[in-house]
Formats: sequence, structure tokens, C-alpha cells
Amino acid sequence: MRSLTGLFRREPQYGMRRDPAPTRWGYRYQRLMLTPLFRIGVRFGLPVLLVAGGLGLWFVQEDNRKAFAAQYERLRGMIEQRPEFMVGAVEIEGADPALAAAIQRFLPERMPISSFDLDLVEIRARIRELTAVADATVRVRPGGVLDIAVTQRVPVAVWRHVDGLRLVDAEGVMTGMIPQRSARAELPLIAGDGAREKIGEALALFAAAEPVSDRLRGLVRMGERRWDLVLDRGQRILLPAENPVAALERVMALDAAQDMLARDIVAVDVRNEDRPTIRLTEQALMRLRRVSENNN
Repeated sequence: MRSLTGLFRREPQYGMRRDPAPTRWGYRYQRLMLTPLFRIGVRFGLPVLLVAGGLGLWFVQEDNRKAFAAQYERLRGMIEQRPEFMVGAVEIEGADPALAAAIQRFLPERMPISSFDLDLVEIRARIRELTAVADATVRVRPGGVLDIAVTQRVPVAVWRHVDGLRLVDAEGVMTGMIPQRSARAELPLIAGDGAREKIGEALALFAAAEPVSDRLRGLVRMGERRWDLVLDRGQRILLPAENPVAALERVMALDAAQDMLARDIVAVDVRNEDRPTIRLTEQALMRLRRVSENNN
């Protein structure tokens, strides 16, 4: 008699369905694919690594590297030498002929030249180093024109220095030299050590001396502390170190009232505000002595 166990035992049949549950490694892979970073790495990072590895193996060969460099230089040269990138003319705006000639020394000698071979930043920096230049812009205009726009310093005075006559602007910056005073006779003259650094005060004094501008010869800086205003006939107005403009205005008012500077005076000393002094010429002193002796 068969046992009950044998009756209910079923033999496995061929083609029986497998368990649909994934394997351990398949399960782990599916879990990783649910991670955004891993998914991006598989889709994009892995191909990039493969390509980079292939290129690295190719570039290991020296012949391959040389061939690549030669091809790169050839393509670069073809692009840079195209007509639309060539510069064949130069225009300089805002500069006088002497300054324009100085700027030309910083530009390439041969034209046309590729705009890729022009270092515009360096050209601008070298132009701005010129004392006569306050600012400059350098750009390449359509049509192959190198455009240089210069803001030139405007001289406001002539500074007599030990090595000659120099032009200075309102900031005291030297803008050039002149061979003789008559070359810029329309500009006022300053002299002495420290005069250039006090150009603002000097201009204010020249403005205050407008009533005697036809007689004005210049300003001399004395001891780097104060000014002497020099007029024709050897006359001088000795100004104080403090508030020289106000002191000069008082002298101009006194001259307007009494015509003081038209007399035989060598100097008007107003360095001491409480005790102004007038120095007479030798002829005036002799006449004054004779008058004093006659009165006695």
C-alpha cells in the first residue's frame, strides 16, 4: 500500500516557470539605477571616460602629438589670416602731431596684421605711460582699422626747471618741454622747487593778479614754502605761506585805490599781515633823503 506522502508528491515537469524575483546582483543594480547620480554617471560619465581613455592612449605616441599640433597650427593660421580679421590702417584721435608720432612707436611696423597678433591691452598701457596722455582707448573697428582715442593733457603753465622749460597741466603733471619761453608765451610762468606740486595755488594767484596781468612775469616758489609774484621793472610782491591769495587780493585793492605799483617800488612785502612793508628803489630813497634833509 502506497503511503499518503507518495500520493501527493508531484514530480517536477519540464518547462516549469522560474521564480520572477531578481538575483542578488540584479537587485543591487536596479537599486543603484534608481539613484540619479549613478544613472547620470552610467549614461554620460562612462562614455566620457572611455573616450578620454582612448584619446589618452592615442596621445601617448609622440608622432600623434606632433601631427595634432601641426594640424592645429595650420587651422589656426588659416582662421587668423582671414581678411575680416586683418588690420590695415591706424587712426589716432585727440593727439597733436608730436604726440601722434610718439604713439606710432608703440604700433607694429608692418601692416596689415592680424587682429589676433595685436595686444590691445599692452598698447593702451604703453600709451598711457606717456606724460602727455591722461587716458586712452584702443580698439579694432570694423573694416580693419585700429582706432586709438587719446585724451591729451592740457598744459596750463610753463615750469622753469634746472634742465629747461617744461609744460605742466592743472594736476602738476609734466606734459612736455619747450625750447624757449616764447614758444608758449600765452601760458603763465612758475619757477622754483615745489612749484609744480602747488600748481593749483599758483593758478589761483594768477587769477587774483588779473589787474596787473600785462605786467606779470611769473611766480617763484621760495624755499618750497611760499610765493613771490614777479612783475616787470624788477618789482616783486612777497606773499605769505598761509592764505597767499587773500594777501595778494589786498595788494591788488591797494594798487587800484592808490596806484601803488606804478611808483618807484622794488618790493611789497605782505608776509606779515599785521605789518606790510614797502621797499623803495635807490632813486626813490635818494629823493626821500634829499626831501628829508631840506625839511631839516
